[in-house]
Amino acid sequence: VRRRDAFGKYGEQARSVLDALLAKYQDEGVINLDDTNVLRISPFTNLGTPVQLIKAFGGREGFENAVHELQAKLYQEVA
Repeated sequence: VRRRDAFGKYGEQARSVLDALLAKYQDEGVINLDDTNVLRISPFTNLGTPVQLIKAFGGREGFENAVHELQAKLYQEVA
């Protein structure tokens, strides 16, 4: 997913969030990536507040869409 520049259309902060989500997925396996509560734990707390991080995607819907796109690309890689 990283090699295919799946995050290229997002700003720097949003890309950092998606990269951290991907790392969390790699470390912990299947987690509910679109649960905004994940933004309240490390390493996300180092990137900004949950509100700031969601705003980096243009709002909650943008965050959820980005995460769903990330999940689709993850499963596309596996297939």
